[in-house]
Amino acid sequence: MKLTLFCIGALVAAVSQAAPAAMQSATKLTFGDAKTLFVADWKGARIYALPVAMPAKAAGKPFNLMDVQAPIAKLLGVAPAALRFEDLAVQPDSEIAYVALTVRGAKGKTWPAIVRIDAVGKLSRVDLGKAASSASITDAPAADLAFWRDLPAQTLTVTDMRFHQNKLYVAGLSNRSFASTLRVYDYPFSGKAQATTVEMYHPVHNEVETRAPIRSMAVMTIAGEPTLVAAYTCTPLVTIALKDLKDGAHIVAKTVGEMGWGSAPNGLVTFKQGEAEFALLVNSSRSADLLSAADLSAGAAAPGLTTPIDWPSKPYLGVKATMTPLSAVLRIDNLNPQLLLALRRDDAGGNMQLVSIPKGAYLRLSDFVNEYDFPDYKYPEGDKFREFHKYARGLEGYPELAR
Repeated sequence: MKLTLFCIGALVAAVSQAAPAAMQSATKLTFGDAKTLFVADWKGARIYALPVAMPAKAAGKPFNLMDVQAPIAKLLGVAPAALRFEDLAVQPDSEIAYVALTVRGAKGKTWPAIVRIDAVGKLSRVDLGKAASSASITDAPAADLAFWRDLPAQTLTVTDMRFHQNKLYVAGLSNRSFASTLRVYDYPFSGKAQATTVEMYHPVHNEVETRAPIRSMAVMTIAGEPTLVAAYTCTPLVTIALKDLKDGAHIVAKTVGEMGWGSAPNGLVTFKQGEAEFALLVNSSRSADLLSAADLSAGAAAPGLTTPIDWPSKPYLGVKATMTPLSAVLRIDNLNPQLLLALRRDDAGGNMQLVSIPKGAYLRLSDFVNEYDFPDYKYPEGDKFREFHKYARGLEGYPELAR
């Protein structure tokens, strides 16, 4: 009997890891180590681990690619309008970008693609058939549930992923009555995920919510504990201690901040500047929020928010953020210790750009024309912006203007 049970368990684990013939969608990306890219496939209800090659060394060059849509479309043999940009992940220690796409063909048929891009604009297509392993998502939302008539709930099966200490943390929706779910997979994949349902208090809506999923998250050390810092649409910010994530449990996330209504998180990255650690949350409809680990720790140590904002005159509550001018960013990741890499749309032409943005400044000078840019402008003695302007102009591809 024990042998039979062991064999059944081994079979279940093997089936869970077996990669099907074809990946059906590719919407969310994250790296485990530098040679393992995780890909979420909502159509196939699976998570894949793709092996990727590591370059001999990082290029050490900034990205100034002002139109990646046209060359990607050419590489894939489709029109630029056929591309939907899903996610961005930078391979650690390589300064190589991986971009996930949905490609739309004739009669509405779609298929996935992932493209590898370096700073000089060299592109190559990632072979999605070479997954090292995969794991199933056994509790995806029902196929007949949709939002706004034609948005399947299953597209939100995975809304974000993060890897930490041999575990893959996956946020999204499930078919449970408390639909907001965090799944945790051991890696190498060994079978079914542990699933925890999550509720949180939303100060804009003034209600406890159990359905809407986390949209962006990162792992940080808060008060000495590995912690998920996570953002939802419209935009409550919560903390969840990783130790509280247990299979079958239902937990209450602590709401530490209300960052403003009417926007969706487009990405959350963490990094250090000097000895201080920060989280940067980019949003769909407003400026980005820069949060210090110290302030997040103080918020997590407090009781948490339980009262609504004074809408609309006082939109913010809890942990304070510094505004950063990154409202046009679709996806973001760390390029290296000094630079962010942003996937964003050009305001006027609509081209998809892949560009470097300095940490600490959170802007590109060439997006603007102001007093400093006139050829007869002379910096006054001791001007605090002069050295940054010199650095940024060279970084953005205008070395002749770095005066």
